[in-house]
Amino acid sequence: MQFLFETVWLIPVYSLVGSLLSLPWSLGLLRRTGPRPAAYISILMTIVALVHGTYILSMSWQRPAQQFVYHWLTAADLDISLSIELSPVSLGALELIGIISLLAEMYAIGYMEKDWSLGRFFGLLGFFEAALSALALSDSLFLSYALLEMLTLSTYLLVGFWYAQPLVVSAARDAFLTKRVGDIVLFMGLVALSCYGEGLTFSQLEKWVATSPLPPLGATLLGLSMIAGPLGKCAQFPLNLWLDEAMEGPNPAGIMRNSVVVSAGAYVLIKLQPVFALSPIASTTLIVIGAITAIGSSLMAIAQIDIKRTLSHSTSAYLGLVFVAVGLGHVDIAFLILLSHAVAKALLFMSAGGVILTTSDQNITELGGLWSKMPATTMSFLVGSAGLVALLPGGIFWTFARWFNGDWEVSYPLLVFLGIFNALSALNLTRVYRLVFLGQPQSKTRRAPEVAWPMAVPMLSLIIMTIIFPLIPIRWSLWLSSVNPLQQSSGFLVQWGFPLIVLSGLLGVVVGLGITLDKSWSRPTAFYRRFFQDLFAYDFYLDKIYANTIVALVASIARMTTWLDRYVIDGAVNLVSFFTIFSGNALKYNVSGQTQFYVLTIMIAVGLLIWSILKSQW
Repeated sequence: MQFLFETVWLIPVYSLVGSLLSLPWSLGLLRRTGPRPAAYISILMTIVALVHGTYILSMSWQRPAQQFVYHWLTAADLDISLSIELSPVSLGALELIGIISLLAEMYAIGYMEKDWSLGRFFGLLGFFEAALSALALSDSLFLSYALLEMLTLSTYLLVGFWYAQPLVVSAARDAFLTKRVGDIVLFMGLVALSCYGEGLTFSQLEKWVATSPLPPLGATLLGLSMIAGPLGKCAQFPLNLWLDEAMEGPNPAGIMRNSVVVSAGAYVLIKLQPVFALSPIASTTLIVIGAITAIGSSLMAIAQIDIKRTLSHSTSAYLGLVFVAVGLGHVDIAFLILLSHAVAKALLFMSAGGVILTTSDQNITELGGLWSKMPATTMSFLVGSAGLVALLPGGIFWTFARWFNGDWEVSYPLLVFLGIFNALSALNLTRVYRLVFLGQPQSKTRRAPEVAWPMAVPMLSLIIMTIIFPLIPIRWSLWLSSVNPLQQSSGFLVQWGFPLIVLSGLLGVVVGLGITLDKSWSRPTAFYRRFFQDLFAYDFYLDKIYANTIVALVASIARMTTWLDRYVIDGAVNLVSFFTIFSGNALKYNVSGQTQFYVLTIMIAVGLLIWSILKSQW
């Protein structure tokens, strides 16, 4: 057991080794066997990592957290250490990553069985999984930042997997550049924190915050810079457009991206919560950003007709709830939302992938009647939706119940916000379910078969996980109540807050079942409907706003600097060059080779020098 604890750093290495072993197939060096062996090697290494992590989790459950510190760079007063923390939270996150990664890889074998770049895909997926696993264990801010950069690179490579398509190339580029904006600001915050703080580990933040010497302005700037990184990773406003475009990549990568990858940024955000507690402005910023993203992305999702894009906007919306919870200081609620969403959203994307593969269509207005032809896929979508809507006893249901059980300080604006969000989420998922699975079969769905067993087995496994997952928030609530039985809230919100949220989910389902959904939904003729649908479907025209403001400003500065470089700097350099050439051509006629001419030149120069000295003295 001690050996397994001391070698816990091997868990991310397993996936990295699997990625390296797939290189012969990724590079096309082995063609006779086909790309399948690379997939089998990757799955085998994921199973090894999962077994190792499961054993450590079972042995360390409800034990104090342990840290393993590896001194990476020590020079003078500088000590950069790579710290790993073993706690029920970090090991539980590692377990979730391993399970979803294994199921996504099994799913990918069936989904991409005809793709000859399957070896390259599994090589990239192993690199992806290694960065995620290491991030779950990391207690070092420096190491976490490096791992977030690895995730940014992995996102770029996986989104651009089918690089022959122009839309794929632009989507990969936008995802990479959008994340880089947040990463640069986050790095500035980490540098500042390393100057102010005692160390660069998450476990030291709470102790440092208690004795923080920061002035209010410094605490505010530090908190805002720490928000920037998770802002881009979690696709929050105003850096939320990349996740929608990233749906151009393969669906198995989308399963991980919308479940555990975007959750990685939120995981870092939760661990940075003590820093945000220093500044009310930073905490308020988190709440405002989360609320805007949750409501705005929910409205965007309702107007989408692409099944993957509507689910991706839903991902941004649920991560907005995490931002709100962290801003309020409700850390355990943020963790529960993160875990519940990851499992349910992975199941929804598996269901969507099955529909896309069998019908070769992603437009939900062209689908219908699949419930009798694809029962496993239909059940997957229903169970995944139940896990995300606080109506049936799924993960989010018990998480919201935990939020309003009286242990946390809640308010009426929070109740109204969660009610609106839950209603919009229920409306969106009901709309998609009706258009895709109910109604009469369309031309593309009349002969749609059920997915093959490599895709069905992961879906059925996730169905079971989603059904039993509510045990986690239930046991969490019981354990925390026994630790801290004192209630922070009472009265109307505790008695009626959660029932009202459940009623909002019921209202969303009723509206979703009652509204008319036909092909005109994709482009209504009424002006007011068309105006609002275009407003929501085109992401509130954020791309055009960026193009006319930030992009236009950067382009103007680029044109100005180009003009300065071409006509001012290059002009000055060319002037010096011209003067050098002209003077050199003029002086070359004085080189006659006669000694008396050189003596005459020296005498004239000395005479002029003496004359100038005497003149200055007079």
